[in-house]
Amino acid sequence: MTPKVSVLTPLYNTPEPILREMIESILNQSFKNFEFLLLNDSPDNTRLEEVVRSYNDPRIVFWNNTKNLGISASRNVLLARARGEFVAIFDHDDISLPDRLEKEAAFLDANKHIGVVSSRLRMLESGKVTKWPTENIDIKKALLNECVVAHTASMIRRSILDKYNIRWEEQYTPSEDFMLWVRLMGVTMFANFEEPLVLYREHPTSDAFRAKMMDASSLVRCVAQREYPFLKKHNRWVRLFGCIPFLWIRERGACDTRVYLFGKIPLFYIND
Repeated sequence: MTPKVSVLTPLYNTPEPILREMIESILNQSFKNFEFLLLNDSPDNTRLEEVVRSYNDPRIVFWNNTKNLGISASRNVLLARARGEFVAIFDHDDISLPDRLEKEAAFLDANKHIGVVSSRLRMLESGKVTKWPTENIDIKKALLNECVVAHTASMIRRSILDKYNIRWEEQYTPSEDFMLWVRLMGVTMFANFEEPLVLYREHPTSDAFRAKMMDASSLVRCVAQREYPFLKKHNRWVRLFGCIPFLWIRERGACDTRVYLFGKIPLFYIND
């Protein structure tokens, strides 16, 4: 039977306790019709294969890269081997809550116009939850400046990636996830669950890595703002006498416009 969902997870020197937590969070999902593709991008680390194969679960497909390819290339290798209608992206050190795949697959089945669904994240240690937008137009506007779609919690229609030949791009690593969303912004719609579906593990990073991330993110923002300038026009003020902010118009989609007096008092909305 062809799986409905392909879960894609590159591995790189993942500590065994963390690796086991991650694997078990997928194997214990309430949704059962999936394949779990794991690619070891640290081929000298033979212990990873021993741990993965110890589960002896037919839904797991594991293999080693012959050499280190890097995160973007490894994700593309995983995608090429995926058979599912939907692909769920999952990092090697996070934990998916038990109903994650069930909720995301059901959402995409019920909303054919949406190509990417993700969720807010709960920080594993602090318990803090991200406050990212949940609706398409708000997500896209925010993506002009920052990555507000959790890669590790996302599920994507495979058909959209293939139709437009969208893949992870090495030159934007370590912001390859941000760039993936920017490429998809022009061809599909997004949604975020308000409730967290993934527990996110934070790690200390070096100054060099943070600098590389900032540089890559800056490049992605430049692409987003160049390609989608019209997204800046959805929220706007109507000014009295040309200078006093009077009405705040918020367009949440093509058929959902809300008007607020002085930006705070709801006056009316149009929802066709």
